[in-house]
Amino acid sequence: MSRHPDPLTLEVVELIGEVVARFHEDYESAAAEHSLTGAQARLLSLLCLEPLPMRRLAQQLKCEPSNVTGIVDRLEARGLVERQPAPADRRVKVAAATAEGRKVARSLRETLRFAREPLAGLSEEERVALRDTLRRMLG
Repeated sequence: MSRHPDPLTLEVVELIGEVVARFHEDYESAAAEHSLTGAQARLLSLLCLEPLPMRRLAQQLKCEPSNVTGIVDRLEARGLVERQPAPADRRVKVAAATAEGRKVARSLRETLRFAREPLAGLSEEERVALRDTLRRMLG
């Protein structure tokens, strides 16, 4: 069995890379339209799912907790995020999106053109097949 990927696999890997690069470009652009950095937008999106402690945010964003503290400080100054005591342990602080933060995150998602435009050209059956394939790939 050959250790080298076949040409089809190489092409798929390159196409996935291009999709990821375009998505990141569009995400950064959409964030900038809302006066956010990409990191601020990603953190805000995470906090719209659930309040999280700084350590978990750092793990999710793959950066140092001190960086997350600065990002949260800037978002908090804009009224998009607030620090709260964790329900399970009131000594621990979690960051949570405010109502305004959720509104900005929703607007940001709606601004993303790259994901929406090409997908609109696919039939529902094709989108379902793509979704199912991506889920299988992510295991």
